[in-house]
Amino acid sequence: MNVITPLVDSHCHLDFPELSSDTDAVLARAKGAGVGHLLTIGTKITKFKDVLKIAERYENVSCSVGIHPHEAGVEPATDVGKLLEFAKHPKVVAFGETGLDFYYEYSPRADQERNFGIHIDAARKANLPVIIHTREADTETADILSDEMSKGIFKGVIHCFTSGEELAQKALNLGLYISFSGIITFKNASNLRELAKNVPLDRILVETDSPYLAPVPHRGKTNEPAFVAHTAELVAELKGLSRSELAEITTNNFFRLFSKAKTAN
Repeated sequence: MNVITPLVDSHCHLDFPELSSDTDAVLARAKGAGVGHLLTIGTKITKFKDVLKIAERYENVSCSVGIHPHEAGVEPATDVGKLLEFAKHPKVVAFGETGLDFYYEYSPRADQERNFGIHIDAARKANLPVIIHTREADTETADILSDEMSKGIFKGVIHCFTSGEELAQKALNLGLYISFSGIITFKNASNLRELAKNVPLDRILVETDSPYLAPVPHRGKTNEPAFVAHTAELVAELKGLSRSELAEITTNNFFRLFSKAKTAN
């Protein structure tokens, strides 16, 4: 009898109102869609207790701690020591999401860059991954990643990848992973699909970034972890794999990168 490896939603926001109002049902639907583990992401230190509470409640949910670039200018300043203290909790398996967003620029660029560096340093010291958000900042992100890697090795993933080939290759050369969201199923994402074909299988993750970016055929609806199955099916097709093969690969990748995460019983 073949055992089908469950998928992992490597990036979701279970504390956001669209999902937190009925988390039991959200996770039940995820299980029904073949999703075994979920990583719920911190975006604000001031709201981290809500993220952690969800991770503590469910055995198959891990969490990260961090400050999103949108919040870098408004959240109370953090430092490496504070992040490391949060990461002592067994459910905290990564730092972030952090990075640069020069599309919206909700926070000053200098604050975003400083915040990014702090999270990377914490990741380096704790030997935990950093979850990277980047939008309209490919060159600056590549420069920071290269500079920080020269100071000492760290692990990480560029989540919800929508950037260009140059940043993808830089990330891969530095040993980082690339995660694809429902965006890859969108009609106008042909360039992203072509890029995904060239990402090595041992560096690919899949995610929802729910409650945002629902994949086809649910585009326009509230996204949720169950829908990662659609993203996985599309990536599997691009790679010439079955969904079960893609699930095994991406799930193994997830637990290799997020080695502190615990698999569901």
